[in-house]
Amino acid sequence: MESVDLLPVGRQVAYWRGRRRLSQQMLADRLGKSKSWVDKVERGVRSLDKVSTLREVATALRIDLAVLLGRHALPVGMAERVEGVERIRAALSSYEIALGRPAGRRPVLSVEALSREVAHLWSTFQHARYPQVIDLAPQLLVDAQRTHANDPEAGRAPLVEAYRVTASLLMKLGVADVAWLAVDRAMIAATGDRLSVAAVAVQLGPVLRGSGRARVATSAMLAAAYSVAPPVIEHGTPPELSLCGTLLVQAALAASCDGDDRTAATLIDEAAGMAARVGEGHDHHRTGFGPTAVELARIAAMVELGDAREAVVRHEEVITRDGWGWLHAEHRAAYLIDAARAYLHADDPVNAGRTLIGADRIAPAEIRHRPAGRDLVARVAREPDAPSTLIDLAATLGAG
Repeated sequence: MESVDLLPVGRQVAYWRGRRRLSQQMLADRLGKSKSWVDKVERGVRSLDKVSTLREVATALRIDLAVLLGRHALPVGMAERVEGVERIRAALSSYEIALGRPAGRRPVLSVEALSREVAHLWSTFQHARYPQVIDLAPQLLVDAQRTHANDPEAGRAPLVEAYRVTASLLMKLGVADVAWLAVDRAMIAATGDRLSVAAVAVQLGPVLRGSGRARVATSAMLAAAYSVAPPVIEHGTPPELSLCGTLLVQAALAASCDGDDRTAATLIDEAAGMAARVGEGHDHHRTGFGPTAVELARIAAMVELGDAREAVVRHEEVITRDGWGWLHAEHRAAYLIDAARAYLHADDPVNAGRTLIGADRIAPAEIRHRPAGRDLVARVAREPDAPSTLIDLAATLGAG
């Protein structure tokens, strides 16, 4: 019998649809397509040549993109990312230490050495060097688990941070299910430490939103925020206010995804008050929290709620602030994708394209390795007035 991974993509879709006990109509409904579309794909009459469409089909079939495609069918660079994600999944899914069978002869890192490695990984992530993070994360996770097993008390903090940065990376790569596994592991490790649990919740918010659980995310973020909120805001320390304020921002973003504009605005205003006391240029608990960061979140919420024109006005003001330059490259480039979406919704593909080119200059991996960035590039490139530089970028990425 022919190996499934050697079959044409259409026949693989038919195979996995059968394994999931879905009719063609049921799969079509999940994808928002017609039954005829599914039938043509399975018979090879219609090709699946867009990564975004392939990803949607893989998600509907509850399989990894790599399973559906195989290495030979992936665009340049995608195979390495898929392989890296699978290595991270394996590291997160390992129970060797719990079962008393730690693998390998690599020496156990000291807590100090592990903490330096984790700090380096965070810095690499914040500079948006995602391919390097993909390469480093699997071994770091193994090292962090082994160090924690050797010294549970002192090793807990770097273990939690290793899980947090891994979850952040996985959400960038659009792998919400593996990101959730990383967050779950982090929550288990952090249990009993109020601040650590709240810090992990910063990553839990995007995971829940990315999994379509916006209302649950709002509730969870508020609970986490108020668990670390100082009794009197004026007496709160910058780290406390940064963590609490970031969680309020996450709750606001979740509320905007749920269409609750009033709650989103109220929570962002509350976070802005805390940010004013923290000031710019800080990174307490790896949050990058400050007045400019809160304003970027306000704009992102406006885009989500459909207020694109006001979002554009605020965007053009916020990027002139001194605080804009204090933000990490990852933060700025990720935000510019939201700003480009605002321009596109405001019927301004020219500035949408220019904004994406700006994001590519600041942090190329945010566009070239993040599905959300690639998909928006492809979308803007199809506009009649799209800038030629953006069209060239789309062609380079194979997006379209």
